[in-house]
Amino acid sequence: MKILLDECVPWPLRKVLTAQSFETAQHRGWAGIKNGELIKLAEGEFDLFVTADQNLRYQQNLEGKMIAIIELSTNKLRRLVASAELINNAIATIQPGEFRILQIP
Repeated sequence: MKILLDECVPWPLRKVLTAQSFETAQHRGWAGIKNGELIKLAEGEFDLFVTADQNLRYQQNLEGKMIAIIELSTNKLRRLVASAELINNAIATIQPGEFRILQIP
């Protein structure tokens, strides 16, 4: 599974996640690209988009998208690292085109 981390997700998170292939929007040269265009770009190359932008579902029409999207409830690295198992389970079980909100304790 190829996963794109949005620029609002702290990049060190990828060190505690078990999925095989991560890239960040910044590393890809896509920093500053608005979510609608970013999702279009990602959909052609990635299976999953991970974001902490809670406005994404209101600003974008996600109907019919083939890329899966996980919305994290926070971008605080310490909380995300503590919830690595929860995030890894979500990544392992998400289906193509699914939008899932993940509440991070």
